[in-house]
Amino acid sequence: MSTAPRSGGSRKPQGKKGPLKGTGGHGRKALEGRGPTPKAEDRTYHKAHRSKQLAERSAAKRPGAGPQRAARPKLSDETVSGRNPVVEALRAGIPAKALHVAVRIEVDDRVREALRLCAEQGVPVMENTKPELDRLSADAIHQGLVLQIPPYEYADALDLARETLEKGEKAHLRTAPLLIALDGITDPRNLGAIIRAGSAFGADGVIVPERRSVGVTATAWRTSAGAAARVPVAQAGNLNNTLAELHRMGYFVLGLDGDGDVSLPGLELATEPLVLVVGAEGKGLSRLVREHCQQIVSIPIDSTMESLNASMAVGISLYEISTRRAGAR
Repeated sequence: MSTAPRSGGSRKPQGKKGPLKGTGGHGRKALEGRGPTPKAEDRTYHKAHRSKQLAERSAAKRPGAGPQRAARPKLSDETVSGRNPVVEALRAGIPAKALHVAVRIEVDDRVREALRLCAEQGVPVMENTKPELDRLSADAIHQGLVLQIPPYEYADALDLARETLEKGEKAHLRTAPLLIALDGITDPRNLGAIIRAGSAFGADGVIVPERRSVGVTATAWRTSAGAAARVPVAQAGNLNNTLAELHRMGYFVLGLDGDGDVSLPGLELATEPLVLVVGAEGKGLSRLVREHCQQIVSIPIDSTMESLNASMAVGISLYEISTRRAGAR
C-alpha cells in the first residue's frame, strides 16, 4: 500500500506551534501605529532639541534683556491701547502688569519712551503678533502697543472709614478725617478727576458702590494723573447702609446738591469728620441717599447755569473745607 499523500490533499505543518507569517505578527498590538512623529525639538537625539535647550538656558540667564514671547494675556485685565495713551499711562504711574509690543514694530520716539519707562518702573515687555494684540485690545487701534493693567484692589469702605478715624484719634492726620462718596456716577474720567481733587485737598479716601457705578479703570487712573496711587478707593456693598454706619461711627454725612439747605461758604461742620457725597450731573443725589445725609450743601452759582460737573463740585467743596480747616488750626 502506498503511503504517499494524495494529489490535492492538505497536511498540517509539522513542528513548533505559533503564528504563521503574514498573520499580523503577534496579534492586534503589532498592528497599532506609534502615533504622530514628535517634533524635531522634542526628540532628544535630534540637534534641534539641543538648540532649544541652549536657547532656554540663554534666556534664563538674561531675564530682563529685551522683549520676551508672551503667554496669552487674560482678557479680564484692563488695557490701554495706542502709542500716546500708553506713554501717558506710564507717565501717570499706572501699576501696569506688562507692555505688549508688536513683533518687528516700527520704533519711533513714543515707542522708545514707553520702553524706557517700562525699564525704569520694572514693567515686563512682551512681544506678540498683531492678531494677538488685536485680541488683547478688543480690536482697538493699538499701533503695536498694548499696556496690560491688573484689576484694581479695592479697600472695604467700613474698614477704610474705621482706620481713618483711628489715625485721626492718634493725631496721625493733619486734619479731621475726610471721605468722598459717589452716588450714581458712571464716568471714569469723573472718578479720576475726583481722586485728583481729593489728593490735592487732603481727602483720605473715595467710596464707590459695588454695582451700577464707576470703577477704577485705566481711564480713571490716567485722569487722576497718578493720584490714584495715593488716595485709596473703597467699595460699598450698599451705599445707603454704609452711609448710615459711617454716621454711627462719628462722621457727618454731607450731600452736595443744587437745592441744599446750607450754603457752602457757611459750612460750620467743615472741621468735623466728614463724608462728602456727590451725585451725577443733572440727576443729583438719589432720594435714599439724601435721607442719610445730615445736611444738603449747595454751591452758589450763576442762575443761568443748571449744575456743575461732579468733579468740579467736589473740587470747589474740598477747597472750601480745607480753607476753613486751615483757619481753625
